[in-house]
Amino acid sequence: MSIRRTTKAARGAVATASAVGLALLVAGCGGGDDDGGAQASDHKKPAAHSATPDDGGAGSPAADADKVIGEMKGPDGVVVTLSSAVRDAGGFVTVEGTVTNHGTRAFNAIDWRSNETELKSRSSVSGATLVDKTGKKRYLVLRDTNGECLCTTGLSGLLPGQSRPIFAQFPAPPAKVTEVDFQLPTLPPATIKISD
Repeated sequence: MSIRRTTKAARGAVATASAVGLALLVAGCGGGDDDGGAQASDHKKPAAHSATPDDGGAGSPAADADKVIGEMKGPDGVVVTLSSAVRDAGGFVTVEGTVTNHGTRAFNAIDWRSNETELKSRSSVSGATLVDKTGKKRYLVLRDTNGECLCTTGLSGLLPGQSRPIFAQFPAPPAKVTEVDFQLPTLPPATIKISD
């Protein structure tokens, strides 16, 4: 019986110590506006500052999101703005950007698809290519085992004033190749830099 009483007493002591520790932790995190809470106030300022969408400082999320590495202007007011071309460890390059319709009628990306008959993706950017001018090689958008491109699909009915994100994944050129031309049918090419 004495073992049970000792165990119950130990449990009670642990529970009491935990409750006291939690209360102290909560009280310590309160950080009022007085001088003693200056550290807590300092921690709040950078978070509020980095969440501001108008902040265009180097390295800020807003600056990275607005980064432009290339732009292509097509017929009827269609503009493709490229924001990144990233080489990953798996041997791929993923190009990302935005297509915006500055025209007066709806845009369908039917002309941007590949002419391959096995490809299932209809309204897509499957016709995009990366061109290594130095190595004289053209890289096509990758396909999955179901015949779908590893790219944006369903790009139809983009109304005037609307934008949509786009991406396309390619086999990576050799590591020494850091600059390529990104091409889409009906648009002039854009020379972009690949980042690691």
